[in-house]
Amino acid sequence: MKPKGYWCLVLHAHLPFVRHPEYNDFLEEDWFFEGVVETYIPLLSMYEKLIDEGIDFRVTMSITPPLANMMCDELLQKRCLRYINKLVDLTEKEIWRTRYLPEFHETAKMYEKKLKEARRVFEKHNCNLINGFRNIQDAGKLEIVTCCATHGFLPLKIHEKATRAQIRIARKDYEEKFGRSPRGIWLAECAYTPGIDQILKEENISYFFLEAHGILYGTPRPKYGVFAPVYCPSGVAAFGRDMETAHQVWSADIGYPGDPNYREFYRDVGYDLDYDYVKPYLHEDGVRRNTGIKYYRITGKVGLNAKQPYNPAWALNKSAEQAGNFMFNREQQVKHLNEYMGKEPLVTSMYDAELYGHWWYEGPDFLNYLFRKTHFDQNVYKPITPSEYLEMFPKNQVLTPAASSWGDKGYYEVWLNSTNDWIYKHLHKAAERMIDVAERYKNTSDQLKIRTLNQLARELLLAQSSDWAFIMTTGTMVEYAQKRTKDHIVRFNTLYDQLNNNTINEGFLGEIEWKDNIFPNIDFKAYTF
Repeated sequence: MKPKGYWCLVLHAHLPFVRHPEYNDFLEEDWFFEGVVETYIPLLSMYEKLIDEGIDFRVTMSITPPLANMMCDELLQKRCLRYINKLVDLTEKEIWRTRYLPEFHETAKMYEKKLKEARRVFEKHNCNLINGFRNIQDAGKLEIVTCCATHGFLPLKIHEKATRAQIRIARKDYEEKFGRSPRGIWLAECAYTPGIDQILKEENISYFFLEAHGILYGTPRPKYGVFAPVYCPSGVAAFGRDMETAHQVWSADIGYPGDPNYREFYRDVGYDLDYDYVKPYLHEDGVRRNTGIKYYRITGKVGLNAKQPYNPAWALNKSAEQAGNFMFNREQQVKHLNEYMGKEPLVTSMYDAELYGHWWYEGPDFLNYLFRKTHFDQNVYKPITPSEYLEMFPKNQVLTPAASSWGDKGYYEVWLNSTNDWIYKHLHKAAERMIDVAERYKNTSDQLKIRTLNQLARELLLAQSSDWAFIMTTGTMVEYAQKRTKDHIVRFNTLYDQLNNNTINEGFLGEIEWKDNIFPNIDFKAYTF
């Protein structure tokens, strides 16, 4: 039967580029290791099993350039495997420790099984998950989109060439890693201002995603709301986020992840167990921290000390039940929209990928059940990717989207306020300098100068990451975010002065090439046109 509508699941997989070879053990690198173990491997493993069992599905997923470069980095691969092995060792001890604690023993066995499976999947792909995700894309089930090169917040850039470089460098990096050009892009923070789409067109990007009000407040008003893509005047398509599916999952009050049966994120054995027992699994500083092994469920609005033991079977049943509820709601939504619109609607559901597994431990189970139920138990809607939809429905309304983001209050305040406004004068000046030296030295054949110019580009890009401004606003790890911004700006200015004075210190250059090695094949001439 012909479906009455379509559903597009979009997962935004992103982490800031954090890599510190100068330390043996660096706390913030755990952001990447936790993402690998709790989100990226579970998602990849789910995709592989669905394909093996002949279950049709579609996912659109950004793998941002910083995340992709970390996945491909040999140092981080080795450290991630070390991280997994330590967790496996801990879970094996937990099997023994909980043998007479029936309320915890099944959960301990679950962790041991999952972590050993994670290690198997990681090693199967030679510790490079890009290999696995590329295979799923090549199988036609996953559409991987790119992002701004370092998740730079484009509307707050004042130099068009710096904006263009964020897109151009990301596209080149994608081509190296996935063997094809990206069709779509996730603009960092869904942040848009009119004119960005023209740059996307010139860089051969066909579509991007917007928060709902970016479409709804567009000019002219959208005939179909967010339930069909629109074309910008440039011809690039924009897909708007459906708020109903957003609230079902994201809402702190009514969202699925808040169910009492699900695992409590904030209670961890790193704090609960005897210090000498957990110390080998902490960082070298010995400070108690989360290990990822958690034995309690959300329970309700009670203190952490009143949480009840986690029951894996209850949580699994709840994720299956909620997957059925989500599918039922999509069926009713699509039927209603089809009748109202007189055509097949498109429901675009957009989430941070890290919600699934890291923050919402059962999230990958929910998606697994959802795709299976969608495949077998309904024929109202069909999962689809943006490219497939545009091929099927090439005629769409033309409008100019409104300036917007998916941050708090919907605009740019999260990334420009009294906690972080000091960074922009430095970023703007560095961008101006980068454009200047790129133009002046674009024809140089001096290899030392070329290395210097390429590293200048890396330092500017890393300083431009929207993550640092975001962290300063949220008040978590502020010292680290400030230090990263200052370090990259200082390194940039030092290299810039050395280049201009023809006093390049090759030792200094080599050191920061070793530390900040994102985009190994970067070409500074991305800033010249």
